[in-house]
Amino acid sequence: MYFSTYLSCCLILGFGHLRDFFRRILVLPFTDYNLQGYAPIFLDHEDFYMRRGYHRVQDCFSRPIASAPDAWFDVVEKVRDDEEKVLDRPTKSRKCLNLGSYNYLGFGSFDEYCTPRVIESLKKFSASTCSSRVDAGTTSVHVELEECVAKYVGKHSVIVFGMGYATNSSIIPILIGKGGLIISDSLNHNSIINGARGSGANIRIFQHNTPSHLERILREEIAKRQTKAHKPWKKIIVIIEGIYSMEGEICKLPEIVSICKKYKAYVYLDEAHSIGAIGNTGRGVCEHLGVNTADVDIMMGTFSKSFGSCGGYIAGSKELIQYLKHHCPAHLYATSISTPSAQQIISAIKVILGEDGSNRGAQKLARIRDNSNFFRSELWKMGFKVLGDYDSPVMPIMLYHPAKIPAFSRECLRENVAIAVVGFPATPLMLARARICISASHSKQDLIKALEVIGKVGDLTGIKYFPATPKKQEEERDGIKIGCCSM
Repeated sequence: MYFSTYLSCCLILGFGHLRDFFRRILVLPFTDYNLQGYAPIFLDHEDFYMRRGYHRVQDCFSRPIASAPDAWFDVVEKVRDDEEKVLDRPTKSRKCLNLGSYNYLGFGSFDEYCTPRVIESLKKFSASTCSSRVDAGTTSVHVELEECVAKYVGKHSVIVFGMGYATNSSIIPILIGKGGLIISDSLNHNSIINGARGSGANIRIFQHNTPSHLERILREEIAKRQTKAHKPWKKIIVIIEGIYSMEGEICKLPEIVSICKKYKAYVYLDEAHSIGAIGNTGRGVCEHLGVNTADVDIMMGTFSKSFGSCGGYIAGSKELIQYLKHHCPAHLYATSISTPSAQQIISAIKVILGEDGSNRGAQKLARIRDNSNFFRSELWKMGFKVLGDYDSPVMPIMLYHPAKIPAFSRECLRENVAIAVVGFPATPLMLARARICISASHSKQDLIKALEVIGKVGDLTGIKYFPATPKKQEEERDGIKIGCCSM
């Protein structure tokens, strides 16, 4: 496996550079781009990747959809025109089983409680506030949203934003700056990375989800102090995620919180993929692992996954949120989250908590947990290399081989199953994967169909890296495994 993966990468790079060599000799001298004196817009390696890598498989990414992201949705086909660069996007679409959207609780489509209230909000407030929060962009719905989210996550105050990515990238530089220290998990999301880089603080990386390494770094940095000034750090923030989006792993929050308490470091928890998706009442990783929210200083989350909306939030103490409201550019200058989107979040939380007068919220939470554990265990039985933990709705299937990215994606789509594939630069070059996101809207029949297709394509592309569980042994242990999954 490793040899063929490295060989494939070497062939792609080798033939790419060979084509570039002949391009420089035979094509560029006779082409007038009228760019003399201009600096290149792209870096050489980025330009090389786009021309010799991405363009060959771009039909597997950014596929448009023509319906709501429900359990089944309409995918618009992208047809390669010249085998490399240009994609023709016809109006033809096909109905596919949706295993790519973050629609964890099924609120991404019509909901009997949420949708009528969103429509009423649209009629009353329009699609946009056309203003920032500090001007004319705060409505009664925004105030209700912040109170609702604060109560839901168990914090005193909340500030909401119109974009989840911008929540991390704009908040972190406000929380810490020069003279501070950020200790970040090695597999944190790009929004955290960009926020940390923009802060001006010193950055240290600890091994993914490894509390012992985090403690070692904390001990070293506190003893060493600031490298040049030899003064104590003004502030230390440890940044982690609840569920890691490319691995499906749940963070070791109790151990990390304990270490941060010991060394007086702040805990910043990104719950983009865990809030609403895990925990008995959907309150995320703190509830799932039994951690008091008072022990987590800054809680961040997004509304684009479990709540079927958009935007993000920061939850914390009253003093922290007041400070952010007076200093954060994303709050002061960006257009506020649209009122219909805010109403969708409020309504979804009410359904989750049973405040709509039904038990649909509890049913959704039980279904996503059962669906996730069933699907994960079945993939393991088939022999796939699946990352992540039980109860996590994010399931990466390792592909490794670059050539298997387009093969897996195209074959699944041919069988009307839409799965997101992920490669470089979102993951390391040798760790390509297909990322499955399970939803409470998936029925048992949907999951069985998906497993049949993935099993068939797995055999065809050769990505079953482990022997499948024998049927006899599977039947004998089936009751035990199901019991474990439902815990």
